[in-house]
Amino acid sequence: MRSWPLSAALLGVAVAMEEPLPKTLPTEVVRSLPTSFLDFAPSARAGNKHSNVQSLEDMFSALQVLQGDYYDADYGTWPTAIDWTAAFAQTLLSGALTTLTESLASFEPSISFAQKENLLMSYFHQLVGSYYGQDTLSIRGEAYDDILWVALGWLEAVEFVSTHSALHYPPNTTNSTDHQCLRQVLQDLPWHGHSWVPSFAHRSRIFWGLASRGWTDDLCHGGMVWNPRLSPYKNAITNELWISASIAMYQYFPGDNFTAPWLQQSAFPDRDPAHLAGAVEGYKWLVGVNMTNNQGLFVDGYHIDSRKANNRECDLRDEMVYTYNQGVILTGLRGLWSVTGAPSYLTDGHRLIQAVINATGWDFTRSQPVDQFRSGSLPPWRGIGRAGILEERCDASGTCSQDSQTFKAIFFHHLTAFCKPIETSNAHGIDQNHTAALHKGACAEYVAWTRHNAVAALGTRIDGKFGMWWGPGLFGNVMATKSSDGIDHDAANTTDYRDEGTPVDRIWGREPWSPGSEGVLRRQGAATIQENTNVREKVLSRIRTLAGRPPKEGNDPNARGRGRTVETQMGGLAVLRAYWVLSRSSESK
Repeated sequence: MRSWPLSAALLGVAVAMEEPLPKTLPTEVVRSLPTSFLDFAPSARAGNKHSNVQSLEDMFSALQVLQGDYYDADYGTWPTAIDWTAAFAQTLLSGALTTLTESLASFEPSISFAQKENLLMSYFHQLVGSYYGQDTLSIRGEAYDDILWVALGWLEAVEFVSTHSALHYPPNTTNSTDHQCLRQVLQDLPWHGHSWVPSFAHRSRIFWGLASRGWTDDLCHGGMVWNPRLSPYKNAITNELWISASIAMYQYFPGDNFTAPWLQQSAFPDRDPAHLAGAVEGYKWLVGVNMTNNQGLFVDGYHIDSRKANNRECDLRDEMVYTYNQGVILTGLRGLWSVTGAPSYLTDGHRLIQAVINATGWDFTRSQPVDQFRSGSLPPWRGIGRAGILEERCDASGTCSQDSQTFKAIFFHHLTAFCKPIETSNAHGIDQNHTAALHKGACAEYVAWTRHNAVAALGTRIDGKFGMWWGPGLFGNVMATKSSDGIDHDAANTTDYRDEGTPVDRIWGREPWSPGSEGVLRRQGAATIQENTNVREKVLSRIRTLAGRPPKEGNDPNARGRGRTVETQMGGLAVLRAYWVLSRSSESK
């Protein structure tokens, strides 16, 4: 067993929840298995062949650019990213490695195992390097969603280690104690990647514990607060991350025997009921607080109306819709189903995915966009996209912040996790063959839409780098602005704070926040409200300036704003990975 890295020992102590959460599954979220997970008639195209090796090649090409052009091995990070987008880059890298090892196990028999292993390990070493490159001390003081990206990311790395080891390094069952024999040692030695699991697990445990401070029962009867330094705001993303990280801790956390004099616990066990309870109660709260609009999409969150004396209710809903709020919860729902066997979790996940696809303007029955469109004009905005293309509200105008440039990657990463095949067994005392068939059939219906988005994303590449907005190739590179993109940017109760920052007002508070500002403030040492305001204005001024610039490469809408970045590259990688995995899964027997 390897010793703990010094950086792990310096991370500190996890914060236990003051009162353990209930450990029973709420009956109101346990419903019987439906006859179908589809809210529409299956299309005739559901059985068509989709996947080919070229889609795997495209995914790998996107990974090569992400790691070759944006990752710095000397510093163990993606230097142009901010803390939380770098944490997601690590998550996506782990997920891509899982897909590669699963795919290479059954492809290209002419290529030796040593060659495949050499390729995978070149990226795994970068993953390990990012463990040390992560600025954990700074992230500890950031918002709770930033903290939870770290916890979820290293659990994804643990999952890759488990998957790769199970595929290629099955445990030896000889039980020999002759460790003087080199042959026997070679047979018994587990894959070396396991030596990193204690470190990955330790960091996940630390950051899950830190995030647990964000759960408060005194406001809104529960739920996670977004940012402890601002007015109370209970948003979808922080609560979805809490649910997904909590159930992933229950599933993948192998335990942590780290000890120190200041710890009240001598060990942290695996399969801790507190992790399961955190996920179950978190989802119960999320469903009960009414966080979805009339299209079935998650809105951003709730404020507490300060005009009411002693008010403690979530009663001011922000109607802003971002793509990542539709994605992160999918991993949580899949995990909750895997652990509890309650079909309602799968049902809710499929309904959300179908709501998203419908809100991009996609016709399931015909496997094509709802609207006809012509080059040089924009089709109608349908709620979270147009012409079947997933889209942020900032995409067409080229005004996305560093935060928003990451969001579509997050959605497709978690869609991939949700739609992985169900292992048929008698788990939970139930024959899962029927559930597995229903789940596979529903996910097969999403392949054509995913392919549509993957092809659109591929059309934005210049020198292998993906653009933010995937629609220009379909729409004739139309140069849209906020006044011509067909979106009501002034809709009531809709604050695009992820792109424009929080207003300074009674609802949001007197201390402003701007996209990426926590990293900027840390580096510049700003401490006062006035300094915060100055930084926010600089960020917004920069966004406005970039948005007004002419394209760098001719008639290219994706050259506006921040242009092609590490975050937009993650979007391309994530959608290509989703297409490859979903298409292969739909064809498997």
